[in-house]
Amino acid sequence: MASQAISGQIQKPMQDPLPGSPEPPAQAKTSETTVVWKQAQPPAGLPPGLEYLSQLDQIIIHQQVELLQVILGTETCSKYEIKNHLGQRVYFAVEENGCFDRNFCSSLRSFTIRITDNTGQEVITVNRPLRCNSCCFPCYLQKLEVQSPPGTTVGYVVQKWDPLLPKFTIRNESNEDVLKIIGPCATCGCFGDVDFEVKSLNGMSTIGKISKYWSGFVNNIFTNTANFGIQVPVDLDVKIKAVMIGACFLLDLMFFENSLDGL
Repeated sequence: MASQAISGQIQKPMQDPLPGSPEPPAQAKTSETTVVWKQAQPPAGLPPGLEYLSQLDQIIIHQQVELLQVILGTETCSKYEIKNHLGQRVYFAVEENGCFDRNFCSSLRSFTIRITDNTGQEVITVNRPLRCNSCCFPCYLQKLEVQSPPGTTVGYVVQKWDPLLPKFTIRNESNEDVLKIIGPCATCGCFGDVDFEVKSLNGMSTIGKISKYWSGFVNNIFTNTANFGIQVPVDLDVKIKAVMIGACFLLDLMFFENSLDGL
């Protein structure tokens, strides 16, 4: 009997809802294991809302198709679902900016992306100012700030000048370099995935990657929606994981905003 009780307790946490999801049914609240999980304290210094990222080594970012954009050909605010490897939605992201920025500045546009959990609570804010995207102006290249909770900076994504390769640096809240992101010479994909390698600062080891997944011929021709995957060590600082999510949005706007770029 004791062994059965123990085995039952081991299986119950697998049925717990994701952090930030609506409250479970009343009968589930009576479970002793569920109560313990609810009362567990997150690691010290962990931004609220990022607890679930500590369990992930793969993050999927799916851009939603905007029907109005497909029909009229106008640029609308992007919306993204952020999921785990099982396809379960963890966060939802919405771009905020003006109509002028979207339609006249295109991929260079400034934006604020607000990322909320499944209860609608904002947990991450991504800010991108209007900056240059040309190798002819190396002093004013792209920079993106990630906050969690909103108002508290946890890191930056900074473009580095290079005549051939897309290169970026991931920085922590103290503006110190932590990781590098290096993309391929050609980001067109040619009917396949496009991988941006995540490397250590010395460039000797690859610890993960950010991939733009091939979405199919029709989707890439007629829409500019994108699907990204982030693969990083599970024990990577959750703040840096949040910054990596911000890096996906920057890569999407810089290299895959125009529909033909996805080919």
